[in-house]
Amino acid sequence: MAKLNQIIAVEKGVKSKSQQDLTAAHHGLQKPALLAGISRTYQPKDEEGEQLPPESTRVQVKAEDVLRDTAAILTRLFDVTATKDWSNCSARADVTVEGRTLLRDVPVSYLLFLEKQLTDLNGLVRKLPVLDAAESWSLDPSTDSWKTDPVRTVRTKKVPRNHVKAEATDKHPAQVEVYYEDIPVGYWTTVKFSGALPARRVNELLDRVEKLQQAVKFAREEANGAEAADQRVGDVVFGYLFG
Repeated sequence: MAKLNQIIAVEKGVKSKSQQDLTAAHHGLQKPALLAGISRTYQPKDEEGEQLPPESTRVQVKAEDVLRDTAAILTRLFDVTATKDWSNCSARADVTVEGRTLLRDVPVSYLLFLEKQLTDLNGLVRKLPVLDAAESWSLDPSTDSWKTDPVRTVRTKKVPRNHVKAEATDKHPAQVEVYYEDIPVGYWTTVKFSGALPARRVNELLDRVEKLQQAVKFAREEANGAEAADQRVGDVVFGYLFG
C-alpha cells in the first residue's frame, strides 16, 4: 500500500502522460481518410479486355479501438486520483506549536488552505508600519494610539531694525541699513501621534506567523504520510460508458 504523499507525487506524471496519450489516440479521429477503407476488383467486358489488378485501402483507425484506448489510458488516471481523494478524506494531523496543540485532526485539504492564508498573512505583517525609532513613544489611552512627549519650541517673528552705518552731517544724510531680527513672540508645544506599531510588536507577530507556518507544513507532511488504500474506479466507470 502506497503513502498519500507518494500518490500525490505520481498523480502529476500520470495526468501529463494521459493527456499526451489521449491527444495521440484522438488525432486519428480528426482524419476521415484514416477511418475509410475500400476494396474493389475489375472485370473486363469480355475475355479480350484489359485486365486490371484489384485495389484496396485498409481502415487504419477504428472508433471502437479509440474508445478502448481512451478507457485504458484514463483508467489509470481515474484510479490514482480516486486513491488520492479518498485518502484525503481520512488524512488528518494535529497542528502543534512549541508543544501546544492549536488544532486537532485537521484534514489535509484544510492544511493546504491554511498554508496559503498564512503566506498572505506573512506578507501583511512584513508590511506593517513601524514607529520611528528616533522618537520616544508611549501609548495614549484617550486616542488609542502612540504619542511622543511634548516638545516646546519658540515661535519667532522678524522685526525690522535700523543700523546706522554713518551719522548725518551737514553735507550728507545718515546712512542707515535695515535688517531683521528674530524676536520670540510665543511657544509651540508639539505632541506627535502615530498609528504604527513598535518594532518589538511587529517582530513578535512575524515570529508567531512563521512558527505557525512551520507547524502547518509539518502537519501536512504527517497527514500525507498516511496509508493510501488503492481505489479501482476506472474499470467500473468505463465498463458502463463504453461497455
